[in-house]
Amino acid sequence: MTTAREAILAAVREALSDNPVVPDVPRDYRGVGRVTAGTPTLVALFAERVADYRAEVAFVGADAIAQAIDAVLAGLEGRRVVVPAGVPGDWLPPGIDAVADEPPLSSAELDRVAAVVTGCAVAIAETGTIVLDGGDDQGRRALSLVPDHHVCVVRAEQVVADVPDAVAALDPRRPLTWISGPSATSDIELNRVEGVHGPRHLHVLIVTDTPPPAG
Repeated sequence: MTTAREAILAAVREALSDNPVVPDVPRDYRGVGRVTAGTPTLVALFAERVADYRAEVAFVGADAIAQAIDAVLAGLEGRRVVVPAGVPGDWLPPGIDAVADEPPLSSAELDRVAAVVTGCAVAIAETGTIVLDGGDDQGRRALSLVPDHHVCVVRAEQVVADVPDAVAALDPRRPLTWISGPSATSDIELNRVEGVHGPRHLHVLIVTDTPPPAG
């Protein structure tokens, strides 16, 4: 029995049968791997681009992550924070109420926390995009979509040049979430509204021991 998919593809092939075969188009311009990940120049470009999306960006040393997270939480109402199971303990400042997602929290429970702290899978300099893949330090997708504040720790070596480099580094079988700044939409009369389908505030902590170039 012919499936609907097979019928549609057969109709497409028949419609195109009298057209010449299109030769393969060279894709060399994509240039995956042309630029080494994590260079100070790339990190500086990523910081600039993600800040353009109204994210709050800070550079921190590897031994100052907890202090930087503490500074972010100091400006929030409450210190109740969702923490995925794989987030290193030394990222967490003393005095916070770390909430585990085991068993999985409901949407209502996630909505009552002040923030979520995650790592990331990769970050893209050209577009200022962070990609989560559900890794141990990121947790399931809902954790980074429901709380009002998302604190994301990005290591310098995770910053790649562009989207093709990111795609090459990611596993397409994993649940990928691409984040370019806080959640925002201008669908209604071109008025920007934040927090419609994700956190209203994105705090990006870039971990590097090499200061980015000035300017």
